[in-house]
Amino acid sequence: MTTWRPVPRIRFKALGLHWRDGRLLAAEVLDDAGRVKGVRPLGGSVEFGETAEAAVIREFHEELGIAVTILGPPVFMENIYAHEGAQGHEVLAIFDVAFPNEALSGAIRVEFHEDDGSRCFAEWYDLDALDLPDGPQLYPEGLKAHLLRPR
Repeated sequence: MTTWRPVPRIRFKALGLHWRDGRLLAAEVLDDAGRVKGVRPLGGSVEFGETAEAAVIREFHEELGIAVTILGPPVFMENIYAHEGAQGHEVLAIFDVAFPNEALSGAIRVEFHEDDGSRCFAEWYDLDALDLPDGPQLYPEGLKAHLLRPR
């Protein structure tokens, strides 16, 4: 198993929110023992010279082989966090995205691979099952509260 630590600099990332039947697609975040400690919407780093919109489209294509459609402007969040004792700092552009018709329509749990080859899993989560004392957390912290705000 690969041990991941945040890099000691600010990262700019783009994430995509995909919903199915009121449930959010999110990837597992593991602790060093391989236990699921949380989940996070799919996406990744914005490369130099790339827009956040282009990055989220690229990340979904690389990870799931899906050409997503952006549904509107992003919400921006700053995320300063600790993972296994190491501090991370990122600025996130978070987009609502749509999948092509029938893409992953029958899937419950999706396997994909990161750039380094590490195997990851994602599934659709009910927000009510996240951020509970005995359940996985939704990352970044504060995203659940934002998603539950009346629009």
